[in-house]
Amino acid sequence: MDISRYAVAHWEGDLKSGRGTLGTPASGLLVDTPYGFNSRFGDGKGTNPEELIAAAHAGCFSMALAARLGDAGHPPAALDTRAEVDLSLDGGPSLAAIRLKVTAHVPGIDPARFRALAEDAEKNCPVSRALSAVPISLQATLA
Repeated sequence: MDISRYAVAHWEGDLKSGRGTLGTPASGLLVDTPYGFNSRFGDGKGTNPEELIAAAHAGCFSMALAARLGDAGHPPAALDTRAEVDLSLDGGPSLAAIRLKVTAHVPGIDPARFRALAEDAEKNCPVSRALSAVPISLQATLA
């Protein structure tokens, strides 16, 4: 069984002075959410592709780690994940690095076992696999 999800983008104008909106009609999470040059390359209000990739990666990794911990008999009490996506402008815009940082509350787990499961989740979550051309680092901490 395949699962398909989608999002929509609308853009008007050129790159620097134009603007657009993003939407996720099925979930309704994003509805005409603004994005543009200043929200991507500056500090303007609105979202940007890198922020959305970071959100997708943080969510995917957290779910993958929760699955691995649960399968190992250590369901997490809580996982707090931050994903940072760097956009390099050298030689044309490209994703340069992703840093996953997770703080986990997992009762009764050995730190080495936790680290091994976190590394496995990072390497094998679908978003990590899709972004495998980008260097991904992981900082996994037990609280």
